[in-house]
Amino acid sequence: MSKEPKAKSIIEPRVLKGFRDFLPSMEIPKKAITNNLEKHFRSYGFVPIDTPVLEYTEVLLGKGGGETDKQIFHFKDNGDRDVALRFDLTVPFARFLAQHHSELALPFKRFHIDKVWRGENPQKGRYREFTQCDFDIVGVDNAEADFEILSMMDSSFSVMGVKNYQFCIAHRGLFNAFLAHHGVLEQSVEILRTVDKLRKIGKDEVLALLHELTSDQEKAKAILQYISKEDEQEPFLTTLDRLTALSGGENPFSERMRTIYSYLCNAGIEAHFTFDPSITRGLDYYTGIVYETFLTELPHFGSVCSGGRYNDLASLYTKEKLPGVGSSIGLDRLLAALEELGSPLVASASSADVALFNTDVTQFSTYDRIARAMRKHGLRVSIYLLNKKQGAQYKWAETNAIPFAVILSEDDVQNNTLTLKNLRTREMQNALSTEAAIAVITKELF
Repeated sequence: MSKEPKAKSIIEPRVLKGFRDFLPSMEIPKKAITNNLEKHFRSYGFVPIDTPVLEYTEVLLGKGGGETDKQIFHFKDNGDRDVALRFDLTVPFARFLAQHHSELALPFKRFHIDKVWRGENPQKGRYREFTQCDFDIVGVDNAEADFEILSMMDSSFSVMGVKNYQFCIAHRGLFNAFLAHHGVLEQSVEILRTVDKLRKIGKDEVLALLHELTSDQEKAKAILQYISKEDEQEPFLTTLDRLTALSGGENPFSERMRTIYSYLCNAGIEAHFTFDPSITRGLDYYTGIVYETFLTELPHFGSVCSGGRYNDLASLYTKEKLPGVGSSIGLDRLLAALEELGSPLVASASSADVALFNTDVTQFSTYDRIARAMRKHGLRVSIYLLNKKQGAQYKWAETNAIPFAVILSEDDVQNNTLTLKNLRTREMQNALSTEAAIAVITKELF
């Protein structure tokens, strides 16, 4: 008696919570943005680097990032080593500098676009696996380097086509001068992490936590006064003057901020920057200017670009003095915000500029010749590879958001011409040469 074959077990396809697959409609605009950013960073003289996704856990945790320590993905590998997935691109960069600074010419300008992992609670715009886009200047501590990063932030948003944004900047050194002036500098780490929660929990809760930390209601009120702005439209220098007075008078940090602001004004981009003393950045390694970026149409969505100056981070791994300043764009978070706003940046996910229809499989070499000619002119051309009716090919092109279709009739094959159809307007142009079709498409798209 023959046995019945066992039914093949099917593994349920699924992904971990906080992780995602990226369909072309999501990945195409993301890649377009990263390609534009890479080109833009190179225009400033920045160079790409890469680091491993896995590091020794002690290397990543050396900075003592507070809440971040609890969110790190770490485990024992097959060699019983304690390893972890990188949770940002800054700490691996510090380790990279400690190992390779002798091979680099300082100041060193780098950019790095890649994935990082954090075991935080997933929510809209926040994921456990996401892409960061970092750019840093290392080996110099002055207002000029600080300004160049701010300038690149502004121009990067322009390159990405993002509008209606505001860079909120502050200075950790100035805040520390204020804390020292009020005798609470020793508690700066806890105070910074508390202040960093202002947007999430509000003034009353922050005041209560500050009172608990300082055991002094007046000092708690003074800290809250420092980080608060009664008038959101308060001019940059007015805010700086007020905070300088609260910190005991002019100091190197307030002077640095004045210089930076003068550069912003000279560049004509000061309108995109506001002095926001509530910005402290909870991570311990920041020592100077700090900043976060908000889309003005989604103020409660959270920051989509942040960073600051970190003069001592590399000292965890080397005695060499390597001051740095940098910024990080959260690409997935930014794209989620743009999607919510209905931005054309994420609505346009075309896989190609031209769909070349397959009306006669015996003419494939002709299709290939036309496609090659178009690609030489920078057009993206996708040949339909199945022998199906034109209705199916139109549907395929529209599903892939391809704006133009090339169709060859028998006459076109005989006369070495083609028919071009604009799939957006439905306009048809017959008997065009390949060169004429390229000119029409290029004019429409570029």
